[in-house]
Amino acid sequence: MIQTTDNCFVLCTDHTTYAFHVLPPGHLEHLYYGPRIRTDHPEDLSPLIRTPVFPSGNTNVYSEEYSNYSLEDLALEMSADGKGDIRAPFLALTHGDGSSTSDFLYRSFAVTEGVRPMHSLPQAGMTKENRFRSSDGSIETLTVTLQDAEYELDLDLIWTVFPDCDVITRRAVLRNESSDPVTIRQIASLQIDFPDPDYTVSTFTGGWASEMERTDFHPVPSARIENASFTGTSSSRANPFLMLSARGAGETWGRVYGFNLVYSGNHAEVLETSRSGILRLRTGINPRGFRWLLPPGDFFETPEAMMTCSGEGAGGMSRNMHRFIRQYILPPAWRSRPRPVLLNTWEADYFNVSERTVLRQAKLAKKAGIELLVIDDGWFGHREDDTSSLGDWTVNRKKFPGGLRPLSEKLRRMGLELGIWTEPEMISRDSDLFRQHPDWALRIPGHPHSEGRRQMILDLTRSDVQEYLIETISHLLRSARISYVKWDMNRTFSDIYSRSLPADRQGEVLHRYMIGLYRCLDILTRRFPEILFEGCAAGGNRADPGMLCYFPQIWGSDNTDPLCRTVIQQGYSYGYPLSCISAHVSASPNHQTLRRSPLHARFAAAAFGLMGYELNLPDLTGEERNEIEEQIRFYKEWRDVFFQGDFYRTAPAPSPAGPGTRCPAESAGILSPVSSNYVQWTVVSEDRLRAVHLVFQKRTIPNHQPLRMTPRGLDPEKRYRVRNLPVKYDIRNFGTLVNTASPVHIRPGSLAERTAARFVKLPGEREDLTCGGDVLLQAGMKLAPGFAGVGLSDQVRIFLDCDARLYLIEAADDREEAAENNEK
Repeated sequence: MIQTTDNCFVLCTDHTTYAFHVLPPGHLEHLYYGPRIRTDHPEDLSPLIRTPVFPSGNTNVYSEEYSNYSLEDLALEMSADGKGDIRAPFLALTHGDGSSTSDFLYRSFAVTEGVRPMHSLPQAGMTKENRFRSSDGSIETLTVTLQDAEYELDLDLIWTVFPDCDVITRRAVLRNESSDPVTIRQIASLQIDFPDPDYTVSTFTGGWASEMERTDFHPVPSARIENASFTGTSSSRANPFLMLSARGAGETWGRVYGFNLVYSGNHAEVLETSRSGILRLRTGINPRGFRWLLPPGDFFETPEAMMTCSGEGAGGMSRNMHRFIRQYILPPAWRSRPRPVLLNTWEADYFNVSERTVLRQAKLAKKAGIELLVIDDGWFGHREDDTSSLGDWTVNRKKFPGGLRPLSEKLRRMGLELGIWTEPEMISRDSDLFRQHPDWALRIPGHPHSEGRRQMILDLTRSDVQEYLIETISHLLRSARISYVKWDMNRTFSDIYSRSLPADRQGEVLHRYMIGLYRCLDILTRRFPEILFEGCAAGGNRADPGMLCYFPQIWGSDNTDPLCRTVIQQGYSYGYPLSCISAHVSASPNHQTLRRSPLHARFAAAAFGLMGYELNLPDLTGEERNEIEEQIRFYKEWRDVFFQGDFYRTAPAPSPAGPGTRCPAESAGILSPVSSNYVQWTVVSEDRLRAVHLVFQKRTIPNHQPLRMTPRGLDPEKRYRVRNLPVKYDIRNFGTLVNTASPVHIRPGSLAERTAARFVKLPGEREDLTCGGDVLLQAGMKLAPGFAGVGLSDQVRIFLDCDARLYLIEAADDREEAAENNEK
């Protein structure tokens, strides 16, 4: 709901209020953003409005007429250079006369139903009809137009309110109504000036194989904090999502804000506290390396920013973001469509994939219950390693003599779908495409080029390159019965230059690249709506809402180690639903860390995502393949809960004092305090009748028997049956300890040990009880005591390094009532 009264604008979601007003000079002053407040009468906001009496200190006054106003001391919705606000600006321009001063003042507003469409960038709530309208008209858009009369420029600030998710989006459109060009040096999507700085800022940074590590800063200093990407992607180094938490806020209580950007290129989130204690947050395109020449009569639109607020802590904020991404970001056809269990060939075959290896895997995959077989890198051109063939999207006939169509038909007859890996944005020097079109690569003519993974990037600022990519990939997807495409992008940008643009417009390259890429993705996903596209960029180097507008799922990390994955997936869970983050069960020792972990623990971590496998099935033992079959059977029974349920994190241990510290619950190597040694997650069905709870142990702690599971999200009025998913342990885990129970001596590594291990498995503990939801929520459930060197029995919980348990929670009252009705 949007209210406009007496120069005040109030935007309300179901549980939040956002308010600002027009100051007498014409600037917009931010008044409030937080839990919903009453704004039925104009005087309701009067405590938040105060006219300045005099400028303080050595600040600059705005004008002679308004000599009591200093823009530096105000909480503004939009700021620009030149009139006294020296903080990080929303907008920075260079005019035709060389001046950089801008002064945008209120001119008009409009409220419209639904979403105001964008022209060249993805946005929330858009459908194939290019407009989204809620059935009850509750989604509304406010456009406030500001004008710089001196330079004949108009600026639209655009808010869209999504009440049911408690999310508001914000973006801007700058229009040049003058007869002179203007250069945009910086233009943001969102600016909020909070009245006090007492917040903890949480960023999610890392790198390849270490994405989404949470780091907390408190308080926000007057020196700037910048969370930014300059890789040409949204980046695994600094995801565009961040949180602001009020003092005392935690996982389940207190005010927490979440912000994200619907954009897949360079971004920057800047926070700084002014000398008067106002905290400014600004997010949008990274101004580093950005320059945009805006001709007369033209316009520039920014990416859309997302914001939400919850009084129920980080968990409430996350679930707002999860609902919003599911309902208004993901492609409509895939929002509620279950995803297949897949097997990817990469870690089984790497570049040595062939029709023979695929069919060998397929027979066992079908028996295990896998639904989709994905051929990763190595199937095209003359690709034997990463030095060649990108751009040549034709099948390698030595590896696949009949091409992909006969193979896809063979798989279909077996009951499997075919998926393929691609990297369409890249070009290899050793490729037919580069030999034909060397000018299609982004590089500086006549200068050496820095390459990543021995490949270059296609110049998608060019329409002819876009058309080539669209038609080449379309031909590929029509050449066989392909159900899934993994769209990868394995390098970042360097030596940024496009031959399609003049020298004075090279600052436009990276943004024009994103516009060109989005056009390609839009056309291809509309052209092939039944194909499931998965985004990937060396893992999570481009995991952002912009890509999710086209690809309903993202490969979150190339790191499949379950211990690392609990950190990575928990990091994603703050801003993204895990139902759009792929997670695979892979080999032990793990290919990224060489760490060993139980198969059931690898599965438990992967199940809290879009679960798949990355294993060489023929190399596994019969026992391992049987275990995988049981895992997939269970996952399919509970897939609707994992996929559509609400996600809850159990509150982690407090962070150590001091700014810039990593949260211990997010750091895989920390063993103390004890509580940070465990990851606990719950996913709960929408009706709260079924739930799955994960307890993951990072390291074994000796003589530490007690452990409680603490599920979240259950109905306190219901009774629930709780039972663990049974596990079995190989006796080889116990080494020489088995000799305390074995009738004969067994030497580790001997034939006797291997023989015994084939026939003897040690069952784990069994948990099965019924209790009230309020008990589980408030007190938790004591688990069977942990192994402590003695007393081993079926009542003792064996918990190894990188071990896990899954607990199934089902409403008992409803099950019993249904049984009684059946008897009647």
